Amino acid sequence: MKTTYREAMRAAIREAMQKDDRVFLMGEDVGRYGGGFAVSLGLLEEFGPVRIRDTPLSEAGFVGAGIGAALGGMRPIIEIMTVNFSLLALDQIMNNAATLLHMSGGQFNVPVVIRMTTGGGRQLAAQHSHSLEGWLAHIPGLRILTPATLEDARGMLWTALEDPDPVLIFEHGSLYNVSGELADDAGSVDIDHAVVRREGAGLSIITYGGTLSTALEAAETLSGEGIDAEVIDLRTLRPLDDAAILASVAKTHRAVVVDEGWRSGGISAEISARITESAFYDLDVPVTRVCSAEVPIPYARHLEQTSLPSSERVCAAAREVVGAGG
Repeated sequence: MKTTYREAMRAAIREAMQKDDRVFLMGEDVGRYGGGFAVSLGLLEEFGPVRIRDTPLSEAGFVGAGIGAALGGMRPIIEIMTVNFSLLALDQIMNNAATLLHMSGGQFNVPVVIRMTTGGGRQLAAQHSHSLEGWLAHIPGLRILTPATLEDARGMLWTALEDPDPVLIFEHGSLYNVSGELADDAGSVDIDHAVVRREGAGLSIITYGGTLSTALEAAETLSGEGIDAEVIDLRTLRPLDDAAILASVAKTHRAVVVDEGWRSGGISAEISARITESAFYDLDVPVTRVCSAEVPIPYARHLEQTSLPSSERVCAAAREVVGAGG
């Protein structure tokens, strides 16, 4: 069937609520308004205000309430409008959701799922456009998911709800309107492994989320130049699928990491370090990274586009890596 990323996410929430009456959705504007990005449109009418709960504009408050509900046996889905606003709930996410299992000596799991929009490219300015999933991937006790395809948008949520520990799902804002074919019986998907989205032998382009399409576009351009790029969709940033990353590098001997986060201290640095630590002798040239400029994301469209990773920048990095390797 033809559907969009937004509709796939909505179908995932609907199915979860139909399958398990412990599941409910809470967040700012998720009810009457239908969600800040219209993901929950129509669900209030279908499930009622007890299970589709509009909250005050207090991320610390409603994320804390969701953690409490999870501790009490419920399966809450918490929607934070944008990743920037998750910083207002960072105390709850890091000091409670991520640590209670450890601090209770394994007695208390926190089965909460927190969804949020991430990424730039939509002229929403700095306070609504950053990619901070790499920051949150730094925290032990959390699982970090980055669905980039319709299948993952549809299937990751139920798998996440079955996890006894907290899961954060980052939905890139540029993907909501992406449309395509999705099987009518599409269901839950694996959240433990990266996926090769394009086979290749000339270099590995490693990415996730909103920059997957950028990497695939670059790979198509490069193929016309005789450069055979493999594209890896990480899908999960914590825990990283080291085996998939290292297997690709062992095959291609070159790697370009594409990350919409900032270069300094970002997830791209972690991936580069792991490749260097575990596959140093497989590399023909050093790992190269393509990241966002080290600035708050600009509002002006031409500046915003310049600050973000582009297929042109990925192609330039790939040409440099292949040329340096001889």
